[in-house]
Amino acid sequence: MGKSWLLCVLLGTLAWGQAQPGMTPAQPSPAQAPSAAAKEPEPAAEVPESAVVLTIKSVCPMGPKTAAASKAGAGKTAAAAKKPADCKTEITRAQFEKIASGLSANVTPQLKRQLESALPRFMAMSEAAKAKGLDKSPRFLETLKIAKMQILTTELQRTVQEEADKIPPQKIAEYYKNNPEAYEQLSLDRLFIPRDKQAEAEDKDDAKEPEKLTEEQQKAKEAADKAKQETGEQELNKLADSLRERAAAGEDFAKLQKEAFEAAGTKVDNPTVNLPKVRRTGLPPAQASVFDLKVGEVSAVISDNGGHYVYKVVSKEVLPLDQQLENEIHNKLKSERMKEMMDKYTNSFQAVPNEAYFGPAGLPGGRPGPPHMRPQMPVPQAQPQGAPQQSSPPATNAPAPPPAAAAPPSKPN
Repeated sequence: MGKSWLLCVLLGTLAWGQAQPGMTPAQPSPAQAPSAAAKEPEPAAEVPESAVVLTIKSVCPMGPKTAAASKAGAGKTAAAAKKPADCKTEITRAQFEKIASGLSANVTPQLKRQLESALPRFMAMSEAAKAKGLDKSPRFLETLKIAKMQILTTELQRTVQEEADKIPPQKIAEYYKNNPEAYEQLSLDRLFIPRDKQAEAEDKDDAKEPEKLTEEQQKAKEAADKAKQETGEQELNKLADSLRERAAAGEDFAKLQKEAFEAAGTKVDNPTVNLPKVRRTGLPPAQASVFDLKVGEVSAVISDNGGHYVYKVVSKEVLPLDQQLENEIHNKLKSERMKEMMDKYTNSFQAVPNEAYFGPAGLPGGRPGPPHMRPQMPVPQAQPQGAPQQSSPPATNAPAPPPAAAAPPSKPN
């Protein structure tokens, strides 16, 4: 899960403070800056949980107020209320990490540093706001309602993620057993025939001084070029069928590939025809039928906007259920469970807005799209004046080589 709204507020407060005159922190000199190779220190591994890790002077620790204390303080103004000389708040490692874990499930060294810098200012300014009675203002109370809803939404999402992550090993083994086609891996030879011929060089006389054509001459030239292109396409279509028959008869793919490139106007001395081992998801969906072939079989001609393809299955294997594959299946099942669980919540309600007030959906200034496409509602926060606002062929030693198979993704579709 990402950081919650509260972290955004904390970091926004930090940015606010940095925008004030005289508040910019000193930048370390190059000699002081840690090198990229240097390891991030891990103080939490050595500091006891009861040890104080952050001391905030002039901020008194919060505690329960008695009725008598509340009455006594009710008549005092912020100016009249004085802090003790030794007033300070001490935060232990356990307390600090509890706050940090409330912001993010993954407490990184960077997050701890950001929080260490933002928290003192956040606490001091919030106490000042309370002294002014801002925690009783209608605007604060309304903002608090929204903040609570967002926090609870984040907690629900975290809980769903944690529950979805609990995939029993037997479920992983069962999925692997029931979907063997997803873990087949093929070694393939591929023949690629371009759809269009490359344009031939113009005659030298024409290249010297191109004549300005009239409108009729231009139209005639365009018609001739189109007819030439269509003729070239037809020739390459027939060539693709012919080369496929020869490939099925056992001719060498490299030799056929070279012939295909030469016919299309591309010169390649040593064309590459053997692909790296590929899984079903590593080929375009329209070419996935190759996985239905047996070892040694040659596919039919498969055409798309890029050209024509002919495959031969060199070898076929099913990947073993190792740790990497278990992680892949685990992540796939987790993703499916998360979607199923979240759909129950996101589909459990229906909103009917008044278009007279919100405006029709999809128009400028109107309502946004479906709920799942809407951005997360931000928590309002003050901004100080002047603060900053927050399928073409791959290269095979030729100008127009055949597309390389995509690398298999981390998990099957």
